[in-house]
Amino acid sequence: MGANEDQEMELEALRSIYEGDESFRELSPVSFQYRIGENGDPKAFLIEISWTETYPQTPPIISMNAFFNNTISSDVKQSILAKLQEAVEVHLGTAMTYTLFEYAKDHKDQFMENHHPVHSATSISNIISVETPSTAPSSKKKDKKEQLSKAQKRKLADKTDHKGELPRGWNWVDVVKLSKTGSKDDE
Repeated sequence: MGANEDQEMELEALRSIYEGDESFRELSPVSFQYRIGENGDPKAFLIEISWTETYPQTPPIISMNAFFNNTISSDVKQSILAKLQEAVEVHLGTAMTYTLFEYAKDHKDQFMENHHPVHSATSISNIISVETPSTAPSSKKKDKKEQLSKAQKRKLADKTDHKGELPRGWNWVDVVKLSKTGSKDDE
């Protein structure tokens, strides 16, 4: 059986296995993403697997460069990728995308044991300085806050207390009005 026939069969299998699974995403017929862990889980991560022309006889390309992984340190990412590469070596020559996703799910806690969330601002600045150091100064211009006019500031100050918070019960009048009009409609 040729590589293309193997890929077509595996593609059909992946589509049927992961149908309705929100963690799975088919980026193209030869590229897939899977989120390991639930949304909001600080130890969740995203794996992207792309098939080469001669896959499964040659290893797929495994990546963790998705923006979803920006809070994971590069050491932890390298560790996960190294363990997945070991699994690739064992399964070389067979359809392994499903196996790799399941392997990552089964070993999630082990993979992420040294994970300490990196603040996204830090990791983004690291990426910028590593990839294109010349763009670092221009990125400061993008951080400019939206300016309020004097009238907008005055209006905001009139609504809030000295801490910038709305006073307790500021919208009760509207609630009372709504409840009175709602009871008339019921009659």
